[in-house]
Amino acid sequence: MSKFDVLTIGNAIVDILSRCEDAFLDENGIIKGAMNLIDAERAERLYSLMGPAHEASGGSAGNTAAGVASFGGRAAYFGKVAEDELGKIFQHDIRAQGVHFETKPEGKFPPTARSMIFVTPDGERSMNTYLGACVELGPEDVEPNVVAESKVTYFEGYLWDPPRAKDAIRDCARIAHEHGREVSMTLSDSFCVGRYRTEFLDLMRSGTVDIVFANYEEALSLYETDDFELALSSIAKDCKLAAVTLGENGAVIVRGTERVKVDAIRIERLLDTTGAGDLFAAGFLTGYTQGRTLEDCARLGCLAAGIVIQHFGPRPMVSLKEEAQGAGLL
Repeated sequence: MSKFDVLTIGNAIVDILSRCEDAFLDENGIIKGAMNLIDAERAERLYSLMGPAHEASGGSAGNTAAGVASFGGRAAYFGKVAEDELGKIFQHDIRAQGVHFETKPEGKFPPTARSMIFVTPDGERSMNTYLGACVELGPEDVEPNVVAESKVTYFEGYLWDPPRAKDAIRDCARIAHEHGREVSMTLSDSFCVGRYRTEFLDLMRSGTVDIVFANYEEALSLYETDDFELALSSIAKDCKLAAVTLGENGAVIVRGTERVKVDAIRIERLLDTTGAGDLFAAGFLTGYTQGRTLEDCARLGCLAAGIVIQHFGPRPMVSLKEEAQGAGLL
């Protein structure tokens, strides 16, 4: 028997969100729609330039864990924070969602990671992330019993930026597979794929990773092609199961020769795309760990993504379980 449905591993980050115009991004050298890694000095400068801001616990895998819990699933999380105010905010928020989170804080320095997220009028988010304490996540933070008791262990591709996290991920994959569990990853963003394409493909082809989440641009970047059909057929060969999100066009799931396409849900207003991919993974993995069909899994993912992009911030403000029940999906 498993204690957890999904264990997620990622960079524990507090998001600081603010609205801006596209011109602001150009003036400050910010790549639109990407996660830009920055140092402490640039973090302070961008923060000083922000307009009215909203703080919210984030981090890709943390958002996914919160989403699984909101669906009523049993979620756990590994991620490193410091013993500071932002660290306390992150700990409180994720535990309040019902997620198991017992990773030991690092101390007071480096400080808890933060990401200045600028949201343009089209709802696109441009992230500027100072990793801080995240880079200290390592093998000593792995809780072997939690990995062994989780149906799926899921990690974010962003973890390939801090070097010691790679060793922790490989330890988790070994433990998971020794106990008959599965391992999943998200490619995180196309720039991340560009940095670690060879390593990501090796993780898939070696069987270290069973399930892959990607969006349209990440899938193309992974195979260095502009032919989406080629990318889909390639990813189907390289891993056991892949879920590729297509924004307003929904998502496509591939498993061997099997292919399932579902539509996005209709929304009233796109407000902020932060967390869309993270919440898709939460919905999909909720269905997957319950043994549901691939179509049902994808519909749960599209529901969660569609809900989160209609409010400001990366985590659901409503019960995803109730929303899914109302839509006849649970």
